[in-house]
Amino acid sequence: MTALAAASLESPPTRGLRRLLPSGDASWAQHLERHGPLPQFAGRRASLIAEVERSGLAGRGGAGFPTAVKLQAVAAGRAPIVVANGTEGEPASAKDRILMTHNPHLVLDGALVALTAVGGDEAVLAVSRRARPAHAALTRALAERRADARRIRLVAVPDRFVAGEETALVSWLNGGEAKPTFTPPRPFERGVGGRPTLVQNVETLANLGLIARYGAGWFRETGTEAEPGTVLVTVRGGVRRPGVIEVELGTPLRQVVDRCGGLAAPVRALLVGGYFGTWIDAAGNLDLPLADAALRPHRAALGARTLVVLPHGVCGVAETARVARYLAGESAGQCGPCVFGLPAVAQALESIAAGAPDAAPLAGASATAERADRRPRCLPPSRRRAALRRQRDPRVRGRDRAPPRRPLPCRPRRAAPAHESRELGLEVRR
Repeated sequence: MTALAAASLESPPTRGLRRLLPSGDASWAQHLERHGPLPQFAGRRASLIAEVERSGLAGRGGAGFPTAVKLQAVAAGRAPIVVANGTEGEPASAKDRILMTHNPHLVLDGALVALTAVGGDEAVLAVSRRARPAHAALTRALAERRADARRIRLVAVPDRFVAGEETALVSWLNGGEAKPTFTPPRPFERGVGGRPTLVQNVETLANLGLIARYGAGWFRETGTEAEPGTVLVTVRGGVRRPGVIEVELGTPLRQVVDRCGGLAAPVRALLVGGYFGTWIDAAGNLDLPLADAALRPHRAALGARTLVVLPHGVCGVAETARVARYLAGESAGQCGPCVFGLPAVAQALESIAAGAPDAAPLAGASATAERADRRPRCLPPSRRRAALRRQRDPRVRGRDRAPPRRPLPCRPRRAAPAHESRELGLEVRR
């Protein structure tokens, strides 16, 4: 056990899957009973970052960048600031909102640990405007710990697909539009208020709060050697009980589906990673581990950690067309291939789904997507072509014109009522 782990609680939680979504309420008293107060790290910033590095924690927002590397980069600057990114622009994902609603104090712990690691004194917690239950839970949590609340500012961010991209978020926090900039300097060099800025996903920060208490060795007890820890996964589509679940990295996809009640109907394909994810054949692949290393040969990645099950009887082309149409409407409007290309891709896919001859629309859509891939200003859209390639596979293609149930949520969500998991049509599966 390292010195940092020894300085934390003597009795860490047992090895298991209730790290991020434990049972119990979201109160400060329950949180303290479960974890106790955060250890003090005065004069031990370097050892804290070293412990994070040993843990192997990587970003849970989609890119999977090593957390310790980001901490080190921001810590090298003067007067850094931390931005906890809970915007969750990915329409198929609900994990961050569920986490902030049900375990807000762990997210706050992570933001405070990040502040200590980089040597900052101010954190901004950015939440989507539509995530009202999460915003309310965080507001209550901050009210319960007033001393910490002086260092953390809660803000509501526009409901846009690109608003959570780190440069877009920094731009908006600086008074500009919530659009990616992608021109130097990068946020870790000069971000919010011109200060070095750590932009970190809220699930990543929640894990940081646990590592600070229990150490790298405890964190690595779950997951795989290369990809340790647990992750929150949003499971939708053709399962009996859609929901947000916590699983170990490396868990077979079949077990992930079983945690949500199993398949509701025979399955044709799986969309892994969200709207910038990849369709993979269900046949022969349900035993693939939920890990980037296992998904890479299939040109897939964990991404936003969403899993959408496409049952037989639902057309994969039609679902992809709906995604493309949604993305076309969410364009940041900063480059021609995106502004004009995405609507063209959507129209081509819609034509194919409606029964048009395959060759011409698909070839045109592929060429347009390739041009867009060469000039991305927002998120790397390399999987547009991957999605199009999948439409040539008859196991993904279907001829059902009006599927009774659409697996993918492409329309903007309504304001959340009393309980977000109900509004999303999802359960929190502990």
